[in-house]
Amino acid sequence: MIEFEFLDIEIPELKPEFFVSSIKDLIKTEKKLVGDITVVFCSDAHLLQMNIDYLEHDYYTDIITFDYTKLNIISGDLFISYDRVVDNASTFSVSTYNELCRVVFHGVLHLCGYKDKSEEDEKLMRKKEAFYLDKYVSRETLS
Repeated sequence: MIEFEFLDIEIPELKPEFFVSSIKDLIKTEKKLVGDITVVFCSDAHLLQMNIDYLEHDYYTDIITFDYTKLNIISGDLFISYDRVVDNASTFSVSTYNELCRVVFHGVLHLCGYKDKSEEDEKLMRKKEAFYLDKYVSRETLS
């Protein structure tokens, strides 16, 4: 099951049915099975505190992924700072919706086993993000 929660923010343009469909298809394309995934949207302040508390990192981030995957059943919690999404969209000259999709796909790709700590891993992650953005996000929302 894929669920969405909003802690201290609202996202009026969010299309849950789009994300449920694309997340399920992404996982299937990666030859995995859908388990329980919760996507939690929050503010910078909330995610910063989580980053400090759980990862001992004292800086802003767009996503923290908690992976509960067992075997090929993809499960986990994605905590996403909507403030970071909006800021990143401006920085990279893309639509907020495009950046929101990229961050959600990024988190799901982590659950599927992709990493981004090394340069080689990051290149593969970016390639996968671009593939799924191209596959699921219409051209009208890309900029």
